[in-house]
Amino acid sequence: MQPIRIHKGLVYPLNRANIDTDQIIPKQFLKRIERQGFGQFLFYHWRFKDDGSLREDFNLNDPKFKGASILVAGENFGCGSSREHAPWALQDYGFNIVIAPSFADIFKNNCVKNGILSVQLTDEQVQEIVNRAEQDSYQLTVNLEEQRIYDNQGFEASFDISPYSKEMLLNGWDDIAITLNIEDKIREFETAQH
Repeated sequence: MQPIRIHKGLVYPLNRANIDTDQIIPKQFLKRIERQGFGQFLFYHWRFKDDGSLREDFNLNDPKFKGASILVAGENFGCGSSREHAPWALQDYGFNIVIAPSFADIFKNNCVKNGILSVQLTDEQVQEIVNRAEQDSYQLTVNLEEQRIYDNQGFEASFDISPYSKEMLLNGWDDIAITLNIEDKIREFETAQH
């Protein structure tokens, strides 16, 4: 996984609450076993018509959001089933940061395990970001080391993150990398057992 330290990116505003994992990546696309290839199906029923053509009424299809890497949404983002495919789809599409007033716990944990930073801000802060992003091409800088978000127009907010999650994301570690960090101790233990 890629470490996240300071990320500057284009913001995509998804001004909806209670977005569940089946809306993020519908169940019919869960047949793959690798993590890649899910981005094309992100928000599938919102992005595409029944004939497979793009819906003009869904703002992610607006060219001004092409290349967005920061998604901002309403409360309770990632609710529903515990599918890890949801963060896979977000990341494969290009999102490295998700900002919302609240997240489903399992989704939030799956984000950390897959190298996505989920940032919880107040309703008012999220709405301010959404409003700015809906108006114009809008960029934010997310500094994980300082736990701070800011733009070049005077917006600034701080956020909380557990020390464990912060260390995982700063170093680009997943659960396997954590285990490999103590490989010498594991080898010592195994040798002592024989």
